[in-house]
Amino acid sequence: MHKLYIANKHCSSWSLRPWVLMQTLGLAFEEVLVPFGGPAAQAFTTFSPTGKVPCLHDGALVVWDSLAITEYLAEQHPGVWPTSPVARAWARSACAEMHSGFTALRTTCSMHCGLRIQLPQWPQDTLADWQRVEALWDEGLQRFGGPFLAGPDFTAVDAFFAPLAFRAQTYAPPLHDNARAHVARLLALPAMQRWYAEALAEPLRDEPHEADARSRGVWLQDLRQA
Repeated sequence: MHKLYIANKHCSSWSLRPWVLMQTLGLAFEEVLVPFGGPAAQAFTTFSPTGKVPCLHDGALVVWDSLAITEYLAEQHPGVWPTSPVARAWARSACAEMHSGFTALRTTCSMHCGLRIQLPQWPQDTLADWQRVEALWDEGLQRFGGPFLAGPDFTAVDAFFAPLAFRAQTYAPPLHDNARAHVARLLALPAMQRWYAEALAEPLRDEPHEADARSRGVWLQDLRQA
């Protein structure tokens, strides 16, 4: 069975991508959560050659990086990518753009599932990134008919943009109606609901991530369990 190493669900956006993909597609795996800042944090290099998450183990084989994990899963399981070559090429391109781009959005709107944060102002480069997200989502939904980005089924491209749904929930960026509807669609997925509930229930607070959240702006709500 696959073993997927992840970190805190409250703030580990990279961990969410393969986790929500495997959960939604019904792929069997063992989850191993190693918290940031906890006693086992120094042990990340024992299971991941980069010392980062996510990391997938399949017996003695180790696959690190969310995009590499996705491609490895696609070699063994149907449904990871769309069956249509056109939709599949688009989905891979959108995943690659998400994987390597949107630096301003990531920096300004880091993922903190249980918080609602009001930014002091919206930097122009961050707004430009959100507008590019809207354009990508519009293109995918219109070209392939929805309700997911590459057609009727949830695939890797939806998993790669899933953390943006939590970011939109936290920061309330100025999105148009179609984008807000897609955020709501992602947040309503059973796997996303499970991740969110478990994120709110996590007892550990990792100070570097807490400090990052405090630096973003005013905390309107902290919905995590005390």
